[in-house]
Amino acid sequence: MITEGLKGRHFLRLQDFSKLEIESMLELGLQLKADNTMRRLHDDLLPRRTLFMMFFNPSLRTRNSFEAGIFQLGGHAHFLEPSATRLPTLEGEDLGYASERISDVSRVLSRMGDALSIRILGDVVDWEYDKAFRIIQEFANNSKVPVINMEDNIYHPCQGMADAMALWELFGKDLKGRKIGVSWTWGSSPKKPIAPHHDFMYVASLFGADVVFARPPEMRIDPEIEAQVKSNAEVNGGSFQVVENMEDACENADVVYAKNYVCLDLLPPVTSEPQKDEMMKLFDNYKGWIADEKRMNLAKPTAQYMHCLPCERGAEVSDAVLDGPWGEACYNEAENRLHAQKGVMAAIIP
Repeated sequence: MITEGLKGRHFLRLQDFSKLEIESMLELGLQLKADNTMRRLHDDLLPRRTLFMMFFNPSLRTRNSFEAGIFQLGGHAHFLEPSATRLPTLEGEDLGYASERISDVSRVLSRMGDALSIRILGDVVDWEYDKAFRIIQEFANNSKVPVINMEDNIYHPCQGMADAMALWELFGKDLKGRKIGVSWTWGSSPKKPIAPHHDFMYVASLFGADVVFARPPEMRIDPEIEAQVKSNAEVNGGSFQVVENMEDACENADVVYAKNYVCLDLLPPVTSEPQKDEMMKLFDNYKGWIADEKRMNLAKPTAQYMHCLPCERGAEVSDAVLDGPWGEACYNEAENRLHAQKGVMAAIIP
């Protein structure tokens, strides 16, 4: 493992790390997971380190996995509720005594703690596609300590690490020859981010899987991310295919990853403001897109269903799939948020 060379690095996107660096953090996380099962303590890895967590959006898995993780490594987490502080803003968005420039917030917090983590997306930034990531970058540009991206509209690297760990546990780190079916599904809300799809396909292709991505023609992903997934597949012995039929992704798949996400063409900067009513009309054209027993039975007998959670039962996935043997990997994936993030924190926090 080469984690010593990662000390002090920001964790904003998986694309900022080499495959070897990602492998090293995952291997460390898996070792910590194995030791945790044996009740071997690692509270000497980050003793007395402080992680500041700033959540602009609700969280169950992310908040609790980071709080538990830093504690198990010997540190402590501070939960910062933005509404209880002055709103951190970019240059040009100051609100008098109601806000504080992000550069100032970051400089102060990085003198008090050992790492900062931020989650911001969706309504908080009026669905302006790249604004949330620019905000996280502004924190990183002004911080003396590592900054961790806990999700924005484009990237969810912590989830991607947990996804990769779950895939490794199923098949080993070499995913060559494994068909990973990925799909958009129907959902009853126009607010589910596309970031988990981006990073799931990024890591699956990074380790050589054959990724078959099903989505209605209107439901494209970010073309830059799609190009990166294609490149990963070419370099690492896998393949990438886009189809417009969910069954094509599920047929003979080793894993089916299926969830809803927003339509990028109905959000800024393509439109002047979010077109949520139009998005729901579009979604309803594809109401039959659900990970149900019929589709899972198209996959291999040993296939597993994956989803980053929270999921919308009866819309994205049926109860029978999630609660049956198909759904076990989904909960392993969720548990791995703890262990993968411990690997990241132990690697980057000095």
